[in-house]
Amino acid sequence: MFLFPSWPQIYSGETVTVRCEIQGGEGAQWTYEWRAANTNSPPTSSEYWISRVSVSHSGDYRCRGSSDYLLTGWSDAFRLTVSCDKPTVTLQPSWTQIYSGETVTVRCEIQGGEGAQWTYEWRAAKLNTPPTSNEYRIIRATESDSGGYSCRGRRDYFFSEWSDIITLTVSYEPRPVLTVSPSWLSPGASVTLNCEVEHPSAGWSFYWYKAVPDLSEKSSSYELLPDGSGTAQDSYIIHGQTHTAGYVCRAGRGDPEYHTDHSQPKLVWSADVHSAASLTVSPDRVQHFTSDSVSLTCEGNFTEWRVRKFSEDGRLSDCWRMTGSTCDINTSALYAVSYWCESGSGEFSSAVNITVQNDGNGPILVSPVHPVTEGASVSLSCSLRTQKILSNVFFYHNDKLIENDPRGELKISAVSKSDEGFYKCQYSGRESAQSWMSVKVTMSGADSSSSPVWLMVGLVCGVSLIIILLLLLYRCRQSKCKSLFFSCCITEFIYYTHFNYSHIYMYSDRTIHITNMCNNICLFHRFLLHQVDPV
Repeated sequence: MFLFPSWPQIYSGETVTVRCEIQGGEGAQWTYEWRAANTNSPPTSSEYWISRVSVSHSGDYRCRGSSDYLLTGWSDAFRLTVSCDKPTVTLQPSWTQIYSGETVTVRCEIQGGEGAQWTYEWRAAKLNTPPTSNEYRIIRATESDSGGYSCRGRRDYFFSEWSDIITLTVSYEPRPVLTVSPSWLSPGASVTLNCEVEHPSAGWSFYWYKAVPDLSEKSSSYELLPDGSGTAQDSYIIHGQTHTAGYVCRAGRGDPEYHTDHSQPKLVWSADVHSAASLTVSPDRVQHFTSDSVSLTCEGNFTEWRVRKFSEDGRLSDCWRMTGSTCDINTSALYAVSYWCESGSGEFSSAVNITVQNDGNGPILVSPVHPVTEGASVSLSCSLRTQKILSNVFFYHNDKLIENDPRGELKISAVSKSDEGFYKCQYSGRESAQSWMSVKVTMSGADSSSSPVWLMVGLVCGVSLIIILLLLLYRCRQSKCKSLFFSCCITEFIYYTHFNYSHIYMYSDRTIHITNMCNNICLFHRFLLHQVDPV
């Protein structure tokens, strides 16, 4: 038994012929019987012809022949399998949302069609000369490639059905969004970067960079962070952040890998008092009136500077009126702006906030731009454009009235951390905008600049203690001291040495503790002289 055509897979709608052949039966007058699926009136000839085959024709086919008084046996079963002829359109990679510049392959798949001589027809966007193969490769996608794609197969005179339409959407190149947490941190703390991109489940990997100011190009160059190339996680942790720094991210996917643009730089601000760059503001206050002239001056041991600003509406830009290390601004903008300095070697100053009073007749709060050191005194006042010193002013801290009686200014003689927060003033029923006053905590009430001096004192004392220990050991050995007392000497000496030296920097009054340490050594020396008897 044979099938014509001899394809291994038959599809509904095709025409097939099943032929029954009896070996050695040539010349005899044979009639034929058929056992076949979906056959109400089986033919008596050697061929069983099906003009438009359907799935119901699937099954086993057998035949036998009879001639005069001769009857053959039933043939072996021939199984005919008829499949639905609807192809499927697939994408590689499988994302229906892609971006300008990406590469994608559209493929037409016919189930079980391997080995058959198919040609293909396509219905697709932007196809002037549709391909006849089962793949359509888009090298650099553009928005004009967006649309529906469908296909069908053809062999000889048979056409399959059209596939369902798969819709491809090509949009502009995405720009990831970088967030930092926290954005203000204490020196040495850890900061987490998060990179968010559209369709986050679509196989993105992430790249992490440090933004280094490039003053010659008025831009930034990007340095890849350690282990920051092609990470699977959309977050990156930086340990031990000590200085203000800028960071960016980008994402990539596919093969060949497609990369997004870099994110907008995000700055991590550190309250490091030892920063090599600083920014001063004149006049020294946060709030200003419209059209005030304000000077921002960068200070530090650098020859090249730029002042950058980040506005309330999310725009990052440079100061365009830069004279040497000073930026002159005119407060015509009606929103808050953060300013900072960047040096040619990548140092950042702390940022300062500048806000503008929108109400020309309203007051402004006169408050310091920079953080106030704990224990220092500070005065806050209220001012009008036409009158700098006002009386009968009410002051608020975190929206709470400080005192009911009005005054000319708010004086805090010794600032503490509890004084940190938002302040505003009220004059004649009009309120100023609120500004944040930051309080900087020092090291245990001591000036950190004196730390190197006390470190040297500690080292000298430590060396002295070791010399004394060696002398005492020599004296004890020369006097052949008793082993019990000698053991006590060593134990007590180590105790005094460890206790005083390890605790010297834990107290604010270091002079007293150094004196006590030396007194302890003297007492211990007397103890040795009286307790160790010569033999």
